[in-house]
Amino acid sequence: MQSFDAIVIGAGVIGSSVAYHLARLGAQKVLVLDRLQIGSGTSTQSSGILRTHYSVIENVELAKRSWSVFNDFAGYLGDEEMSAGLVKCGYLICSPDGPKLAPLRAALEGQRSMGIEVQLIDAAAAREMLPIAHFDDAALIGYEPEAGFADAYLVATGFARAARRLGVKIMEGVNVERLLMDGGRVVGVETSQGTFLSPTVISTQNIWAGDIERWTGVPTPVKAERHAVLALEGPEAYSFKMPVFKDLGSPGMLYCRSYGGNQMLVSEGTVGETLAQPDNEQGDISMDYVVEVGAQVAERFPSFGEAGLASSWTGVYDVTPDWNPVLGRLPDVPGLIVGYGFSGHGFKLSPGVGRVLAQEALGLPTDVSLAPYAHERFRSGHLLSGKYGLGAVS
Repeated sequence: MQSFDAIVIGAGVIGSSVAYHLARLGAQKVLVLDRLQIGSGTSTQSSGILRTHYSVIENVELAKRSWSVFNDFAGYLGDEEMSAGLVKCGYLICSPDGPKLAPLRAALEGQRSMGIEVQLIDAAAAREMLPIAHFDDAALIGYEPEAGFADAYLVATGFARAARRLGVKIMEGVNVERLLMDGGRVVGVETSQGTFLSPTVISTQNIWAGDIERWTGVPTPVKAERHAVLALEGPEAYSFKMPVFKDLGSPGMLYCRSYGGNQMLVSEGTVGETLAQPDNEQGDISMDYVVEVGAQVAERFPSFGEAGLASSWTGVYDVTPDWNPVLGRLPDVPGLIVGYGFSGHGFKLSPGVGRVLAQEALGLPTDVSLAPYAHERFRSGHLLSGKYGLGAVS
C-alpha cells in the first residue's frame, strides 16, 4: 500500500487545480484519482464564461483571484506552452425596470467596492459593443471589461500537466469505492486499483459528491441538474470582439457569447432538469425547447429570428440548495476536505478554489474565509442565496 501526503478524488478542473496548488505550496507526495480521464467529466461541458459579477459578494473575491490566473495562465504555471484559450471580450449585463434592477445595481457596486473595474453605460454604448442586439428596455447596463471566456478542458489539462511536472501522480480509470477510517478519522481510500493511504483526502467529485454521504453518513446536499446549450447561426456574426452578454430581462435570464467567432452560444440561467442519478451523458433537447429559447433570443437579437441551429449539447451542474459550493473540512469526518456544489460556477472559480482547498488541506491560512461556504450553513440556515433567483448569476 502506497502512502501520500494528500489524495485528491477527481481530475476535473477543480481537482486538477487542487493538485497543482498542493504541490506548489509544498506537498511532496500527492495522488489524484479519476474514474475516467483528466477533464472528461462535466468540465468538458462548460460554456467557459469568465466574469467576476456575482450577487453573492463572497464569490466576487474568489472570481477576482481566479481571473488573475486566467489572464496569465502560462505565466502562472511557469510554462509558455500553456493556454487557457482566453478570449478577453468583456461582459455586459442588463436589467429592465423590475425586480432584477436593484439586485443588479447592488452587485455592480459590490464589484466596485472590491476594486474591480465596472462601467455603467447607456444603450448607445452597449449597442456599439454588441451591434447585433438592442437595449431599448434596459434600465441599467453594467460592463466589465476584464472578462470573457476560455476553454475548461484546456485549463483542467493545463493544471494537471503542471501538477505532474511538480511530482503529482495522476491515475486515470480508477474508481474510488470507499474512504478508509481509523479511530474516527480518514486514513486513505480503497479503489478499483487497490488501497492508497493518506491522512488527508480532498473530494472534488462534482455531481458524484453523493458518494460522500454513502461513505460517511454525513448528508450531502447536492443534486445533478441537466442544462441545454445551443449554438445558433444567424445572418449576422457574433464575433469574438463582441462581449459576453447576460440578459436579466428575458424569461430564461439568457447568457450568450461568441462561439467559433461567428455563431452564438446561448443557454438559460434558470433551474434545469433534475436527474434521478448523477449522469453526465448527453441528454435529449426537444425542438420545442429550441423554439422557446430561439424566440427569447430574437427578442434581444432581432436578426436571429432567422437563425438556424448549428449544434447543441447538454451539461450537468452539481447543485446545492442555495446554488453555491460547499468548501472546506467536514467537522464530522477529520481528514476529509470537500469542494462540491458549484452549480455552474466551478470553472470560473477553479484557480481560486483550488488554491484555498490546498491551503486548507496543508493547514495554511486561506486566501479567503471558507466559513461562508461551510457545510454547516445548511443546518444553521445561513445560506448564500443569490439575489437574481435560483439558476442565475449567484
